[in-house]
Amino acid sequence: MPSRRDTLKSAAALAAAAIPVKLRGENQPQPHVALQGGAQTATTSGSAVPEGAVCLFDFEPLAKAKMTHAAWEYVNGAVADELTVRWNREAYDRIRLKPRVLVDVSDLDTSTTLLGRKMPYPILLAPTASQRVTYPEGELATARAAAKADTTMVLSTLSNTPVEEVIAATHSPLWFQLYVQQDRGFTRALVERAVKAGCKALCLTVDTPVVGARNREQRAHLAMPPGVGYPHLEGLAAAKDADTHMARRESSVFSTLLSPNLTWKDLAWLQSFAGVPVFVKGVLNPDDADRAVKEGVGGIIVSNHGGRNLDTVPATVDALPGVVERVAGRVPVLVDGGIRRGTDILKALALGATAVLIGRPYVYGLGAAGEEGVARVLKILHDEFIMAMALSGRTSVAGIDRSVLWTA
Repeated sequence: MPSRRDTLKSAAALAAAAIPVKLRGENQPQPHVALQGGAQTATTSGSAVPEGAVCLFDFEPLAKAKMTHAAWEYVNGAVADELTVRWNREAYDRIRLKPRVLVDVSDLDTSTTLLGRKMPYPILLAPTASQRVTYPEGELATARAAAKADTTMVLSTLSNTPVEEVIAATHSPLWFQLYVQQDRGFTRALVERAVKAGCKALCLTVDTPVVGARNREQRAHLAMPPGVGYPHLEGLAAAKDADTHMARRESSVFSTLLSPNLTWKDLAWLQSFAGVPVFVKGVLNPDDADRAVKEGVGGIIVSNHGGRNLDTVPATVDALPGVVERVAGRVPVLVDGGIRRGTDILKALALGATAVLIGRPYVYGLGAAGEEGVARVLKILHDEFIMAMALSGRTSVAGIDRSVLWTA
């Protein structure tokens, strides 16, 4: 007798293979087609996605089985008692949907526009550091998967791969996430390097003046593999011992690579020479969102750093409506944290988000099967978003609003 979980997996795979809809928009990815005969999808580097991996939750145990304990604790862990990271997920589970029936959903448009570019669907890859501890090719594998999916990848300052090499690995837009260093001259040079390489936007992380109590990381003592470092920090005096100390997340050293004196003046300074839109990442308070818009930012990213900084702050989807209300359409508002299902994307957009970012889910895909793992994660999420739109009676992203949410 098959278990309920096995039955759900089979149903999901069959549904994904038989979505009878037409997708509108340029370069629309086609719905996932189930593999035949128990086949596996292989990467050029030999990794494979098991055919049974049909939802994002399936990739977590696959990644854990292949990663070292220290790498898993780094990727999967959060801060302190890990309440906020759990709330990020649970908050989506609490939101109920209010579908409309007898709507012609044979012609769906999942595309959206961000920074003047039409995207086939509203999903971006959030910045995640140290990807080569998860999979040998690290950010290069992620960039190639982003190109396959025609989505935007945000590269971390703490990438193990130089921005120039990542740009060369993808034809999709690349954004650069920035940790401002106490050495502002070094920071300016890094920004100019990223923009010269071709990055289309900057994501200024504003919620990390210091590190939080990441106890699981502290216990795990993560170290970089031989020859793997942080190329965007080369030449920085405070990062002299980065390969050994910063990689192990020793708080006193890691803090020297952040900037506890970062203020609104630094945002204005950054925008004065960046030459590309600057998003502020890590906003939860509507007052901060309002000020950021008045300071001329290109967009807001509602984020609690995946629950990795300050525990007991609210789930991002709970903070999203207040930020959206204060921003009032002046700039795009993006959100990350806790997204695992296509219905989560529907809910975030209904609450006013322009698009969402995923972090851990694609890193699990990377750890499980490299490039093809990341690509499969994106494909599954897109397929589920198509299903969520069709089953709720919404035919375009523009038609997703609060009326799709069940309220008391």
